[in-house]
Amino acid sequence: MPDIPSGLGPHEAGLARAAFRAKRALQRPREVANMAKKDKADKEAPAEDKKPKKEVKEENPDFKFLVRLINTDIDGHRPLYLALTKVTGVGRRLALKIVHDLKLNPRARIGDLSDEEIDRITNTLENIHTIIPAWMMNRQKDFDTGDDLHLIGTEVMVSRKDDINRFKKIRSYKGIRHERGYKVRGQRSKSNGRTGLTLGVSRVKAVAAAKAAAAAGEEKKE
Repeated sequence: MPDIPSGLGPHEAGLARAAFRAKRALQRPREVANMAKKDKADKEAPAEDKKPKKEVKEENPDFKFLVRLINTDIDGHRPLYLALTKVTGVGRRLALKIVHDLKLNPRARIGDLSDEEIDRITNTLENIHTIIPAWMMNRQKDFDTGDDLHLIGTEVMVSRKDDINRFKKIRSYKGIRHERGYKVRGQRSKSNGRTGLTLGVSRVKAVAAAKAAAAAGEEKKE
């Protein structure tokens, strides 16, 4: 709004405001036309990228698409601290400790590592029980030796099968539950994990009806 002198009366002030609005109405088409010309010129002008282009990193010629660690194939594009967790028996905490001890970049792709660095990781994993404290190991006070061990790879599955077979052999509660295919750790079995013929009232009724029909068919044949 224009600056209206304070000495004007209401009628004169209204006329001043009306004159200002008329003047703005005449100027508006010119402003719109100028804006349209500017937009047209911008469209015709060659488009320039406002955002800076990201630098394209050169691909490592020695990149390994598949890395093998402890009999495990790992995708070479995965970050190092996540790739190590693909090895059975290695979690994120242990993977981060290995990376920190070897002074490697945890977010580097495992496929970009050199053969020497992969050998260092392999040697560390093979001797992991000498590096980490006892509370980080996954098999403390082993049944046969009494030592604190950390099992990796196929050793985890083998030791688990041996434990289950030992439970079955001594006829412990866990062993009997494993033998019968039941849940071992106290989970519900009334409404969850039901197998066999115990699949509900409708299934029991259907089985009974099928047996009755079969019996009726045999009687007719006789």
